[in-house]
Amino acid sequence: MALKERILNDLKEAMKSKDELRLKVLRAIKTAIGYFEVEGEKREATDEDVQKLILKEMKKRQEAIEEYRKAGREDLAANEEAELRILEEYAPKMMSKEEIEAVVKEIIAELNATQKDFGKVMKEAMGRLKGSADGKLVNEVVKELLSGR
Repeated sequence: MALKERILNDLKEAMKSKDELRLKVLRAIKTAIGYFEVEGEKREATDEDVQKLILKEMKKRQEAIEEYRKAGREDLAANEEAELRILEEYAPKMMSKEEIEAVVKEIIAELNATQKDFGKVMKEAMGRLKGSADGKLVNEVVKELLSGR
């Protein structure tokens, strides 16, 4: 079953079970998909497109959690965390730091890279890891490995 179909089916189930939080999150994803198809790309969203939209929604929640915690609003942060957990059910599996390190080491060896080649290594790493690794974590790993720590 395509990811978009799964989300729409789960949306119907959330309506039937009156799960307000899940309903809110799935509606947000459905809206993002609809906007993508009508306004953005003007084509049917593929599983890869839907995964990108889900990752984008997750990033919004993570940033909101950070801001709410800074402002001392634990109640709002907890709500965003609950939404984030629902989004994680539909997100692609992210690579661990160790898996990212293995790929980056391979790239550094291929490019024979030094500290000055940070941009080249990052470009290649993000090309290979796009959608399966967090950009911040990739950045940290590349810095660590190029600085020789």
